[in-house]
Amino acid sequence: MDFRKEGYRGYIGSRPYEGSRVPQHVQNLVIRDFCSRNNFKFLLSMTEHTMPNCFMQMNSLVEEAPRLEGIILYSIFMLPVDSQKRRNLCEKILRANCTIHGAVENISISNWKDFEKNETLLKINKLIHFPDINQLEKDIYD
Repeated sequence: MDFRKEGYRGYIGSRPYEGSRVPQHVQNLVIRDFCSRNNFKFLLSMTEHTMPNCFMQMNSLVEEAPRLEGIILYSIFMLPVDSQKRRNLCEKILRANCTIHGAVENISISNWKDFEKNETLLKINKLIHFPDINQLEKDIYD
């Protein structure tokens, strides 16, 4: 049986992320460039549905993760906003020996240390955009 991983699957979206809407073909160009710069074998991207908080395609990628070397999101901000859902999703991907990448931010998550660094970035970004001190305290201590 052949256990080689197939390559890196792209993940793009049709809804705005962090207030910006980027055309799908541009998202794919960014992912292709990321793959080229890192010598990754690019596989076609999956496109998430437009509905807010919909992760049907991401969940399909999680199922495909054991066969992939990595999943390249157009932006790391495409991960679920809810920290527990984000942690659960990343845990499944990392347990499948698959990596997670944010092409725009040039961020890679290949272990829990990387995941925690990314969590800090997401919390800082949330504070900048939504300066609710009560929510910040909750996020910091959760």
